Amino acid sequence: MLDILVVAFLLYSIYRLLRGSIAFNIVIGVILLYVLWGLVGILDMPLLSEILGQFISVGFIALIIIFQPEIRRFLIYLGNTTLRGRTGFFKRYFKATFSKDRDVQIEQIQTAIDKLAYAKTGALIVILNNLTTEGFEQSGKVIDAEISEELIISIFQRKSPLHDGAMVIHGAKIHAVSCILPVSSNANLPTEVGLRHRAGLGATENSEAAVFIVSEETGEISFAHKGVLHRKIDSEKCIMLLKQHFI
Repeated sequence: MLDILVVAFLLYSIYRLLRGSIAFNIVIGVILLYVLWGLVGILDMPLLSEILGQFISVGFIALIIIFQPEIRRFLIYLGNTTLRGRTGFFKRYFKATFSKDRDVQIEQIQTAIDKLAYAKTGALIVILNNLTTEGFEQSGKVIDAEISEELIISIFQRKSPLHDGAMVIHGAKIHAVSCILPVSSNANLPTEVGLRHRAGLGATENSEAAVFIVSEETGEISFAHKGVLHRKIDSEKCIMLLKQHFI
């Protein structure tokens, strides 16, 4: 029973990480290839079995190369689960000390997002739950500034030299700005979704980041997490998501 439960958990975790991506279709293709190889062996077709066997023999190495981003994401997912448990313990232990500051920071972020949406000013705000900013800060400017509504709004103003790109919030600070994010290749996105939304979604496909997106065209607020894009988020939903993902 333990063996079955562990395997089921691993399969479910892999499914959650791959759903909605091109990699999921590749996994289905690999599974079908293994089934076909087994069927060919049962039917005693040695020539075809030998050809398929050559693919299978190098399949493990090929899968590591093809799924390198997904494997990295899976390892980050496992590590973040442990880290979130530790963080949750310390947050409960020091709740009285940190809750007030956290609520103020969430309110500052929420107010800034609402004002940016009202003014139809495009914005891309990344909130990191893990302990590393690797892959986000290299293309931007590290500022490590205190979170404030005025600073967030001023950075995303069209005439600001740092408005083009994403803001990364990490460690209860505005860690970096003007960051370039990886663009999602998800073919299932609506045609009206632009580059800003695709970049926000792409940042969540290989990490545990939570991303808030403000559309420059419509002022619509969207939220991306674990490769899933949620559009038309209202203020109440936005604050709930901030409380859930902001550490």
